[in-house]
Amino acid sequence: MNQRTTLITGATQGLGRGIALDLAARGGTVLLHGRDRDRLDSVAAEVRAAAPGATVRTYLADLADLDQVHAMAARIREAEPRLDALVNNAVAGGGAEPLRRELSRQGHELRFAVNHLAPYVLTRDLLPTLTASAPARVVNVASIGQEAIDFDNVMLEREYEGLRAYCRSKLAMIMATFELAAELDGTGVTVNTLHPAHLMDTNGVREYGLTPATSIDEGVRPTVRLLMDPDLESTTGRYFNQFTDTRAHNQAYDTDARERLMNLTRTLIG
Repeated sequence: MNQRTTLITGATQGLGRGIALDLAARGGTVLLHGRDRDRLDSVAAEVRAAAPGATVRTYLADLADLDQVHAMAARIREAEPRLDALVNNAVAGGGAEPLRRELSRQGHELRFAVNHLAPYVLTRDLLPTLTASAPARVVNVASIGQEAIDFDNVMLEREYEGLRAYCRSKLAMIMATFELAAELDGTGVTVNTLHPAHLMDTNGVREYGLTPATSIDEGVRPTVRLLMDPDLESTTGRYFNQFTDTRAHNQAYDTDARERLMNLTRTLIG
């Protein structure tokens, strides 16, 4: 483990911070992403203090702007000699004002952009480094909250609601996971996704007005397992509910729907 380098997006709070502290305690290099410089520096200092043997570096970007995603990936490719794992954890939740529809820098519905487009772009941009470091793992943090995508209303210009947008974006993330895993089969780079835990005690859960039901640690453990468990080294293209390899929403297995999503995704990201 002491040679491994892992990038964690959304590392300044909640699950991302918990994953960072866990991995740093094991040694190696932990790359922390955030969109607020002060919070990013604060968490980096916390991780360094908790795990003096780890190497910690930070990367700043707002994932609601795909130009910043591309720029961050370019900085990582230039600065990091290897990348053994990527955790796409950063998330836009249901929001404190769930009836207020928000847009990304490129004009896409915000949750679709942050929860699906940004991690897909980041993963694709980092594939040269991941492949060169193989065996490598990509873990996409999804949710048990999944709702079928309406391809006639993908950006929810009608009937908008924040949690609905979140659930559809997380299903998009799962569908893209399956597609990317199939594409990368045989390269040594695995791609899996999971629901880490039910209603963890995070700002996003509280912001939407929900009552947390589980601790952050309950989500950290199954996520780190997907990164570290040697028995899962060749496992790819799977959705886990915590530790259980299980079935996602039915639409995730609809090959026509997946093709429509990926064609749309490629169009939106240029």
